[in-house]
Amino acid sequence: MSTAVIPEPIAQLQHQLDQFRSTQPGRRKLPESLWQAAVELAREHGVYSVAHPLRLDYMGLKKRLGGTGGVSQPRRKASQPAFVELIAPRAATLQECVIEFESLGGGKVRIQWKAAAPPDWTSLLRAWREAEEKR
Repeated sequence: MSTAVIPEPIAQLQHQLDQFRSTQPGRRKLPESLWQAAVELAREHGVYSVAHPLRLDYMGLKKRLGGTGGVSQPRRKASQPAFVELIAPRAATLQECVIEFESLGGGKVRIQWKAAAPPDWTSLLRAWREAEEKR
């Protein structure tokens, strides 16, 4: 990014950071005053617009802007959702089920069932036997 495109306050802080970095051997922690200046600029110009030309850690600057690292901002209470969408599971495919019973006396029953869940065939058998006994 060229200096002509960078707003003047960011360019000034960039110069200060370059001076600090040139006088420090290796990688050293930035002084809190430089971080605070970057946070103030990020409030006005946006996190990326400040972090990129200053070669600062984007997430570190964003965290400091959001309330950690000495920057105090009032926290807003999380709002309750006004609408919640419930998405039903896909309709199960219909399965065909055929149940046939035959008694010793020759009575027959055939149940053809087309539904998502099979019927309770034990209850059907019990009911059919009871009906056969009453004959």
